[in-house]
Amino acid sequence: MMKKTNDPSHNPDQGDAHRKVGPIVSSAHLASDSAMELSELEFGLIVAGNAFNRWMVRCMNAAGLPELSPLDILVLHSVNHRDRAKKTADICLVLNVEDSHTVTYALKKLLKHGVVGSEKHGKETFYSATEKGKSVCHRYREIREECLVDSLRTLGFSGADTGAVAGFLRGISGLYDQAARSAASL
Repeated sequence: MMKKTNDPSHNPDQGDAHRKVGPIVSSAHLASDSAMELSELEFGLIVAGNAFNRWMVRCMNAAGLPELSPLDILVLHSVNHRDRAKKTADICLVLNVEDSHTVTYALKKLLKHGVVGSEKHGKETFYSATEKGKSVCHRYREIREECLVDSLRTLGFSGADTGAVAGFLRGISGLYDQAARSAASL
């Protein structure tokens, strides 16, 4: 026997596959009529962020450096960027990390793995990638090209499309930073 429903949009002849799905959000209590799309964007950021973190860890494992956290990996890539030594504050600024102690801890782990070296200049410590670190980053790039870049092309996204999304995300991060400052003053 078919179950009756009071939902006027439910048509039993269409089956469940044709039911209209509402916005996909992680926290319905935050989704208001005036900001439903923002709630959808936030859920997209959550799942994309978690997928990106999982990807980084697995790619770095495949590159030969297991047991690193996503932040450790980002710090290694930042230190290796443009082959210039960097201070902790510079790394925090580029990665938009507020808690510098988390970057300091990541640098200590990377030093122990021998992929980052340090050098004092006055009171400042500068970090740079070692040959081992450069090699791991190069292998990471090869795996990224093989596993990710070609797949992105098959989805039909152009470089311009990807660049536009990146610009949008950087803009959104600025809005969230400003909102965080506003919330801190409430």
